[in-house]
Amino acid sequence: MIVCWNVNSIFSRFDHLVNVIKEHNPKIILLQEIKCIEEKFPYQELSDLGYNITIFGQKAYNGVAILSKYPPEDTIAKLEGMGENQEARYIENTIVIEKICYKIISVYVPNGSEVGSEKFAYKLDFFQKLQDRLEYLMKYEKNIIIGGDFNVAPEAIDVYDPKRSEGKLLFNIEERKCFRKLLKIGFIDTFREFNNNVQQFSWWDYRAGSWQHNKGMRIDHILVSPAVADKIARSGVLTETRGWTKPSDHAPIYINF
Repeated sequence: MIVCWNVNSIFSRFDHLVNVIKEHNPKIILLQEIKCIEEKFPYQELSDLGYNITIFGQKAYNGVAILSKYPPEDTIAKLEGMGENQEARYIENTIVIEKICYKIISVYVPNGSEVGSEKFAYKLDFFQKLQDRLEYLMKYEKNIIIGGDFNVAPEAIDVYDPKRSEGKLLFNIEERKCFRKLLKIGFIDTFREFNNNVQQFSWWDYRAGSWQHNKGMRIDHILVSPAVADKIARSGVLTETRGWTKPSDHAPIYINF
């Protein structure tokens, strides 16, 4: 199993992460929004649970990590073209699993703040740089897995109220086009591939009883190259975590081989 989760602070959700590990024993975990620098990350505790850890951290904001039961190689922490002092939103490893070499990526796409704002333009630029990197990898790598909080719901089925959300942040056509371009490269949206007409969300706002009334969106995704898709048995969302005490606003998503 590979789990992908925006934990919204590794410190606030550490016990929840341990619970998921003990329940599901994932071989690889992709984390986003860990909100800490490398020196503060709980390496020892997670190493004791059997994980090798690579992290691109940032104080109080953002931050991505890859936890793997297999030794990582060739770590790239930063997305080419986003500048030297870029936010901590992208990390990539080469990992060999049962003699097969994979490129494994954890990504945290910017939220965008407000449609038409400078932060929204930054989000679209980030998507373009991400597309550039994935197009490059597709030329040379057969087995690619990228998971993360993409901060976009691709289709109407992925939104609790698509009419109300149309044109707004997370469901704006410009964001959705960026996501579709990743699929046009050849990547496969694992959840939609294995749950064709199922409406299932991965994120519920903390406000207005969104979780209690299931007013959510599917904005967390695991995309894979075609060769990887052939190996997957199922894909889903561990929604129960959103009902735990002091939860992340995101639930973990997963794929099973």
